[in-house]
Amino acid sequence: MSNALRLQPSWVIPIRPENTIHLDFDLIICDGVIVDLLPRQAANDRYGDVSAIDLTGEVVLPGLINCHGHAAMTLLRGYADDHSLMAWLEDHIWPVEAKLVSPSFVHAGAWLAAAESLSRGTTCCADSYFFPQATAEAMGMTGIRSQITTPVIQFPNAWASTEEDHIAQSLVFFDWAATQPRLTVGFAPHAAYSLSDQGFKRIRQLALANDLPVHLHLHESNDEMIRHAALYQCRPIDRMRRLEMFDTRLQTVHMTQLLDEEISWLKLTKTPVVHCPESNMKLASGICPIDQLRAEGVDVALGTDGAASNNDLDLFQEMRTAALLAKVATGAPEALSAEQALYMATMGGAQYLGLDHLIGSLEIGKQADVISVRLSDIQTQPVYHPVSQLVYAVTGHNVTHTFVEGELLYHNGDFNRFDVGELRSQVSQWQARIGALI
Repeated sequence: MSNALRLQPSWVIPIRPENTIHLDFDLIICDGVIVDLLPRQAANDRYGDVSAIDLTGEVVLPGLINCHGHAAMTLLRGYADDHSLMAWLEDHIWPVEAKLVSPSFVHAGAWLAAAESLSRGTTCCADSYFFPQATAEAMGMTGIRSQITTPVIQFPNAWASTEEDHIAQSLVFFDWAATQPRLTVGFAPHAAYSLSDQGFKRIRQLALANDLPVHLHLHESNDEMIRHAALYQCRPIDRMRRLEMFDTRLQTVHMTQLLDEEISWLKLTKTPVVHCPESNMKLASGICPIDQLRAEGVDVALGTDGAASNNDLDLFQEMRTAALLAKVATGAPEALSAEQALYMATMGGAQYLGLDHLIGSLEIGKQADVISVRLSDIQTQPVYHPVSQLVYAVTGHNVTHTFVEGELLYHNGDFNRFDVGELRSQVSQWQARIGALI
């Protein structure tokens, strides 16, 4: 077999079938696609001439999927810590963005975010930020898979001046993005309180006409609820229902402020939720009731949010935090098991993005978005349950190999598509400019 590769780990976790762990199985990749998963002895007989990578002491699993972030804001990591959401945005983040955001800022920040993500086992990320083409170009350069949604907001910024302008700029970006590999697109209205009814109606019209997702911060914090009630005399979900936004492929983000009847509505409309536990905890925004959501059959995925409010893009740590937070929030140690947390970071993410036919599990015919994680280190010994180790003991530093469509993009500290020295240089230059504003 030409262009074939054979991965030989100690364990394989395919995600589907659920709660399955294969011991001493080989994963066979050819032309970017998974073509076989079988016991090692059978692989020796059938694929003995295929180039192999010995991954003894490691576990192979699908690449992790980060369903919410703002990649360019990685340049603001640690810039404004320990503030509430609205104070963080209005007093710190938005002012510095007004002074510095540009295509070059976005490209450098997205490049940094993509590199960090690949090195921590994330093979697909959802992102929304100004100058989306700069984000797409940076991510395309690294090889990571992405969903890039375009921000729409009433307030002027460096990218657009009005709601209508944001939407027009979005359409230009969608045309450009149509030919880009490993990229899907959509709209990202900022929040219910920051768009007019007319803005949402226009987004709904275009999203339905072009079968595009709508990625929306919703019920993120109590401050949002108060602000929206003052403006519209209702809860954000009620207004989104009135505007028929749930007719679109709506992707909701955060959802820390939910009533029981609103959870029932999400179930009825099959609306997925992305949970960003570390960012929500850091900004004291609240706790997404994922135990209730999952019990009602609502699809739940994981996201880091931006590094400016996290402060990392490590989905292994996000899984651990999500599992622990669910237990303490419900008082039930059985809430959100390790297996369920891992599902959220893989198949759950693929389902949220509408990509579960391509990625999220190690199944024959799917794209070979695959990672290998070292479990032989002291801090992960002994290994009784590999999934428990992945969720409760591992961090992204244990990732050794990251493949997207079978292409090795990261291997033990080395990136195969770009010069990390040039990336460091650009980040250093931006750090000097941003630091001068503190």
